[in-house]
Amino acid sequence: MGTGAPVIVPGSPGAPGRTATPGERVGQTPVPTVASDVRFAEAMIPHHRQALEMTSLVNDRTTTASIRSFARSITAAQTPEIKAMTGWLTELGRSAPASHAHGDATGYGMASEAELNALRGAKGAAFDRMFLQLMTRHHQGAVKMAGEELATGRDQRMRMLAKDVYSGQSIEIARMTEALESLPA
Repeated sequence: MGTGAPVIVPGSPGAPGRTATPGERVGQTPVPTVASDVRFAEAMIPHHRQALEMTSLVNDRTTTASIRSFARSITAAQTPEIKAMTGWLTELGRSAPASHAHGDATGYGMASEAELNALRGAKGAAFDRMFLQLMTRHHQGAVKMAGEELATGRDQRMRMLAKDVYSGQSIEIARMTEALESLPA
């Protein structure tokens, strides 16, 4: 079904190339998507949405520059990640989860509805402290999910995204912990 033109396969540096044989697959064979890849995307999308919900509260509730900076950074990272995961799920014929659940706050760091309401009602220093505490726990949950994807996932795009989440949010956890420790008691 080709043109009949030969396909040249480059050799290692300094070595000659070779002509591919008819029917030979050249390049890496794609690794099939597995259930853990889908679970990662379907869980991370609502997780990220909740983080964006929390960051949307920042400008009206604090003037602390570091808190505002954290919120901008989180929004800048997680908005395109949601779009990437949503597009990936669409390619698989799946829909992105419609919303996020506030149920179990312990497994992956999700804030409960009561915690979100308390955050919505806080201002100033009280907001800063609560935001850092909730977002640190939230990021720890995301790092846990990303670690699970890296351990069991196979899809290259989801694994790359999981690596980004793992490294980026680990750094933010350290920075938020430091910021929390520097807040007045």
